[in-house]
Amino acid sequence: MAQTESPIVITTLAERPEYRERMYEFADAWPKFMHNDPIGNAFMGQVPIHFPDQCVVATENGELVAHGRSIPFVFPDENRTELPSGGWDRVLHWGFYDLRAGREPNVSSALEILIRPSHLGRGLSHQMLEAMRAAVKAKGHATLYAPVRPNGKTDPHQPMTQYVEQLRPDGLPEDPWLRVHVKAGGKIVQVAPRSMVIAGSLAEWRDWTGLPFDTTGEVVVPKALVPVHCDVTHDHAVYVEPNVWVRHDL
Repeated sequence: MAQTESPIVITTLAERPEYRERMYEFADAWPKFMHNDPIGNAFMGQVPIHFPDQCVVATENGELVAHGRSIPFVFPDENRTELPSGGWDRVLHWGFYDLRAGREPNVSSALEILIRPSHLGRGLSHQMLEAMRAAVKAKGHATLYAPVRPNGKTDPHQPMTQYVEQLRPDGLPEDPWLRVHVKAGGKIVQVAPRSMVIAGSLAEWRDWTGLPFDTTGEVVVPKALVPVHCDVTHDHAVYVEPNVWVRHDL
């Protein structure tokens, strides 16, 4: 007799706050260098604390198998007339600026959805995105934005503006994550050319990547969406990652 899969329960973190301390039980799939974005390191850990009703968790038999985070912010206003070219970094800054200033947010942005490796390929990313959309809609927000990191991009020299135009025969994006968003009703709006900025000394980049970083110029790093700019004379390298803004009308 075939063994049936246990049901997966998805709720907001506000409904099950006991999972807040367990959100790091499994590692994300990001490469090591991606953990050194100063904006992300400063703010991401605070998102579940301040916005638990916009964070979603999925469990199976009590085990955390996926979680997602989003953040509310004000948009547009007199100073924010367009989605930021600073993408993920900038929207994190906007969200916490608005929180400190006591401003009333009217939209939200997805920040991440992480799936436990054992549960990949089960359609959980679609379910988590839908749960996040529902959580944001419950706040009264009519729009969920997402600075999507298209993990399927394998040619670091290809401009992101070209990559986002690559479609399958069925008209959906070739990139798996963009496809998840489009299938959920999202619309690709524009590229965020400097969504994450990660800078470090050459010794730090050697530690993060295992590469020599001994020649000035572009360095192709595995799982980086674009080349890293290396400057041997000044002992630093900088990675400027483009992401893709997607808009969900709820």
